[in-house]
Amino acid sequence: MDADPEKERFLREFGRDYGYPNAPKNIDEIRATEFKRLNDVVYLDHAGATLYSESQMEDTFKDLSSTLYGNPHSQSNCSLTTNDIVGEARRQILSFFNASPGEYKCIFTSGATAALKLVGETFPWSSQSTFMYTMENHNSVLGIREYALNKGAEAIAVDIEDVADLDWRGDGKSAIKIIPHTVQRRGEAAWREKEQTSSTYNLFAFPSECNFSGLKFNLDLVNVIKEGSYEMPGASLHRSGQWMVLIDAAKGSATSPPDLSKHKADFVVVSFYKLFGHPTGIGALIARNEPAKLLKKTYFSGGTVAASIADVDFHRRRDGIEEYLEDGSLAFLSITSLRHGFKILNALTMSAISRHAMSLALYVRRALLNLRHVNGNRVCTLYGLNDAKLSCKEMGPTVSFNLKRPDGSWFGYREVEKLATLSNIQLRTGCFCNPGACAKHLGLSHSDLISNIEAGHVCWDDNDILNGKPTGAVRVSFGYMSTFEDARKFLKFIENSFVLLPSQPTFSDLFSAKPKHPATEGFERVTTKYFLRSITIYPIKSCAGFSVQSWPLCSTGLLHDREWLLKSLSGEILTQKKVPEMGFITTLVDLKLGLLIVESPRCKKKLEIDITAGQSIAERQVMEIYSQR
Repeated sequence: MDADPEKERFLREFGRDYGYPNAPKNIDEIRATEFKRLNDVVYLDHAGATLYSESQMEDTFKDLSSTLYGNPHSQSNCSLTTNDIVGEARRQILSFFNASPGEYKCIFTSGATAALKLVGETFPWSSQSTFMYTMENHNSVLGIREYALNKGAEAIAVDIEDVADLDWRGDGKSAIKIIPHTVQRRGEAAWREKEQTSSTYNLFAFPSECNFSGLKFNLDLVNVIKEGSYEMPGASLHRSGQWMVLIDAAKGSATSPPDLSKHKADFVVVSFYKLFGHPTGIGALIARNEPAKLLKKTYFSGGTVAASIADVDFHRRRDGIEEYLEDGSLAFLSITSLRHGFKILNALTMSAISRHAMSLALYVRRALLNLRHVNGNRVCTLYGLNDAKLSCKEMGPTVSFNLKRPDGSWFGYREVEKLATLSNIQLRTGCFCNPGACAKHLGLSHSDLISNIEAGHVCWDDNDILNGKPTGAVRVSFGYMSTFEDARKFLKFIENSFVLLPSQPTFSDLFSAKPKHPATEGFERVTTKYFLRSITIYPIKSCAGFSVQSWPLCSTGLLHDREWLLKSLSGEILTQKKVPEMGFITTLVDLKLGLLIVESPRCKKKLEIDITAGQSIAERQVMEIYSQR
């Protein structure tokens, strides 16, 4: 086999970190045996959900088909077997975070979001409390704000300076500075003085890794907040009361789980599908014992009470923290599957997974920074640390960016995503449910955000550029099974689709430390790489279309393309996935006559529908199919 100079160059720098050289299987063997279903698909959305391996699922199916598991709230032998597995799973999860079983408890939830909701609704808020959170936080963390404000507490978003490089000073304070945004209060609480006492409980929340930019927060923040050893202009009162710290580790735990023996956060949340793909619908709240006892839950259910009387206002809860905070029967079959996922991580080791994934992210980050158009203008704007020499320790295996044309205007991120899909590359675009990080990195002011909302922009829509500014970004993220070949195919896609060059550079050029600045003189026109052969219009979704050589455009794209759809008598939207015979229905739009012509081999007569302006057959409706308008 011929040598691959591009990969050789990559391995010279990252060979010690890439590919699990000391594991039972290296990365090429892992991909060949455990992820055959990928074929030629490049999957780069591990921040959204990573992939399960074939051996992991085989072990799971073998376990479920050979062992009888009963409801853990029963006393039968099969139920006791389940109880043992659930207990072992709790211990394994605590071990994953290096949390002492004597100091922490593992409470199972349906995911990180449910764990955050549990903290928010049971936290001992008062009118003197403060909920402080970093701007870079998932919507699931911002939702806690509703509980705080409704209890009369104040909420405040903050920016962190020098969070990645804490440097303790001689005066007992860290070099970290917390920059507050506007304090949020509701109703009468907005006029109430906030005099905190030792019995006032406050909550500070931050992610171990930002799911928008990949920026990793220094976990020393836990001690800094608890001790009040930070600078915060004009907000000394926030040091009062008792501070508890919550870490959203849903993204960061896939490569760098927080070490709770060193950074004793009060609450940590995690979703396991982010770690090893399966099972979904199961997560956990890791809580320190003393703070967990302060959580006050109103609702009780089967398994959470020791006794209750149906016609009298009486119930007595169980003493265990896990039993107190968990509702009903656990997802015990999903919990039994967790050990097979942890088996994969333990065989590779988390430190090796971290080095492997971050070597790929650093390689891609450097290559994107070095891309230049023919006129010398930079192609890519990276979010996070925009430095080609940045350290892997400061960034997770996530790369977030937007692309520019040679004239400095932006490519829409949805355009990038759609073209990537055509190239069998799966990535993510938008704000990734992190509005604070999105606005911060894109430079969107409050007036920009309000203007975008008034223009109709909502999450997951196609409004990727408004008023000349991106409304979101493109994100690629790497997992333990990602390969150099994945990264290279992605980079070649970006270069071939979005970079204007007189000739193609090699990846060695892209990877070099100094950016290339091609001469710009004499390049008035560059030969076009792609030619449009024909245009196909599909007036009715999932029905056959018709081809033309030219066709008018409208505000939504090609005129009348996918403007109509078919619904059943019950109102169900019909597609070829449900009714394959729809592919035999032919359609044609005659612009001169103003007719939509529909024919079916099962009908003797063709249907002619007048679509000229002013004709209204029925009320227009905007429909959503597969989350797309």
